[in-house]
Parts: sequence; structure tokens; C-alpha cells
Amino acid sequence: MARAPTLDDLRRHAVARSLFAPTTLLRAITRLGFVQADPLRAPARAQDLTLRHRVKGYRAGDLDRRYPTLPIEEDFFINYGFMSQAVNALMHPRNPRTAWTPTRWAQAREVLAFVQERGVVHPREVDDQFAHGKVKNWFGGTSNASTQLLEGMHYRGLVRTARREGGIRLYAARPRHEAAVDADAAYDALVDVVVNKYAPLPELSLNMLVSRLRYGAPQWTERVRDTVLRTKLRLPSMTVDGQRWFWPEGENPASQRHGVPDAVRLLAPFDPVVWDRRRFELFWGWPYRFEAYTPAAKRVRGHYALPLLWRDQVIGWGNLSLTGGMLVHDIGYVSGRAPHDAAFSAALSDELSRMQAFLKLNAAG
Repeated sequence: MARAPTLDDLRRHAVARSLFAPTTLLRAITRLGFVQADPLRAPARAQDLTLRHRVKGYRAGDLDRRYPTLPIEEDFFINYGFMSQAVNALMHPRNPRTAWTPTRWAQAREVLAFVQERGVVHPREVDDQFAHGKVKNWFGGTSNASTQLLEGMHYRGLVRTARREGGIRLYAARPRHEAAVDADAAYDALVDVVVNKYAPLPELSLNMLVSRLRYGAPQWTERVRDTVLRTKLRLPSMTVDGQRWFWPEGENPASQRHGVPDAVRLLAPFDPVVWDRRRFELFWGWPYRFEAYTPAAKRVRGHYALPLLWRDQVIGWGNLSLTGGMLVHDIGYVSGRAPHDAAFSAALSDELSRMQAFLKLNAAG
């Protein structure tokens, strides 16, 4: 009989299973299931910072450059990001909770015919053709109504992101997916994607993630409660230090095979190792917060502090920036100082060198 895992086992398992041996871009995305996207660059976007640890020879911007040639999609999941077309298909056709008026649907049909005729369109082309005007956006500013309409069409599965130009999504028509024959099976498959990405998971985090799937599959919002109950019955679980933990079928968090190398990793704020802030505090005993949208005077660790992982311990954070074409780093530590360990110093130097190569820089500062 396998021994019960300890919290140390769960932590090592979480790090080892997520930071798998680097592979191809498509295989990494497929294995992760979903890669969260964020537009901020500090010093690169979150999706690139996540993939650099898991894709051989990855360089900043590779995902955008290769996206048109790969069977992947940009879309909502538990939040916005990238996933395989197979995972994406499980969420469509969507039935958004906000219904469009007949007038809005008429506009969408006109734009869809225009997109089908052109093949791939920039939002500016749609705006020039239809002159939909301006609308207030969610943060209080104004946006082109055509851009907002295209985003709504994207969410409803009428169009897909074909590629990006200067960060702007260009759209193409998307073939309509048939509704799942077995909605419970489709929802369970989506749950398996999030569990595989973020496991092992404390119970409250599992509840939250299953609930967040309503962003990608709003048509099944009423199934959330039953799906949570079903998930807890079918997944392996165990209570450790007063918390019930869950992980995918067939895994053994207590296995001694989950070794962690003497490596330093500067992780994206949304990297699956650190994404779940509840699990973060259980594993590492201190609160990490993403402070990019916190007023500067109230920041504790920095605008875009990257969690610093040493072996299987997150012992601090790093703020990285580019100055005069050079990488500048400012490292902070929870204990107030760096480990007195030559292996750590060498590993940190190696990580900064890898970051240089990722950013295609010649020197570090």
C-alpha cells in the first residue's frame, strides 16, 4: 500500500509535474492544457514567461510567430489564453449569459459575411466598412464599436483569432461546432484539463476552478454544483495537515521519483506552479500578490515581481527590466537575504543567462 503523502511530497509533486522536461511548443501547450495570456511586458508577456521553461529553445514572441501554423486557439477558458483546438471545441457552441438584441445579431451577420468574403480582417477594416462608431469600454474609456462587436463574435464562436499584428487580433470565420452529445462528459473533460494543470489542489481551489469554467462554458453554469460533487467522487484525494487535496487518476504524489533539480526559476505571476494563491501560501508560508495594478506607493514587492523558485521552494522574487538594451535585475528574498549556498548563486546566474537568451539580449546588468 502506497504511503500517505506529506505536504512536502505534495509541493515537490506540484513543482516536478508542472516543470516537465522542455519539449516542442505544441506538445507543451497540449500538456499544460491552457496557457494564460496577459498583455503586460515586464520584461516579457506572461504566456512567453510560462512557455520558456517548458519549450526547447523558446524565445520571447515565439507563440505569436508560430500561432498561425499550429492547431491552437486564443479564447476564454478559466480566463483568457491559449489552448489546443481539441480543448477549445469542448466549450462550443457557447450560450453567453448576456443575450444580444436582434439589432446586434443583424450587425454580427453583416460583419461575418464581410469576414468570410475577405478571409482574414483587421478590426480597422470592419470599422472602415461599417462605421459602427464608439462605445464605452469596461474600464471607462472608449473603444471602436466594431472591435467590441468582433470580440463578442469571437466569444460566441462566430470568428476565431487568425493571427496578431502589433498585438491586435486579426479575425477569420470559424466553422460552427455541434453541441456536445453528453454535456456532463464534456464538462468533466474540461475539469480534467484544469486539474491536470494545477494539481495537486486543495479542496477550496478545486471548487473555485470548476466554478470558473463557466467563463469558457457559460451554457453549463447550472451544472457547476453537480460537477463539483461528481469530480470529488471520481478523483483521488487525501487529507493532509487538515486540508483535503485532489490530483489526477494514476498519479502518486508520495512517489520518490518526484525529484527537483538544483535550479532557480523566475516564474510568471500566472505560471501554474504559483497561480493558485491559496496553494502558494500552504506550500511556502507567505502571501504572493500580483501588484501591477496596485498603486506604486502601496506595492510591497514590485510592479511585476516574478516568484523566485529555488529547488522546490519559492524563496523570493525578482523584478526585471530592460535598460539600454541590457537586462537589469533586482532580487528580493522573504528571509531578507539570499541563501548562503554556492549552488544557489550559480543557479541564479544560470537563470539570468537563460533569461538573456530568451529575450535575445547580449549582456546582463
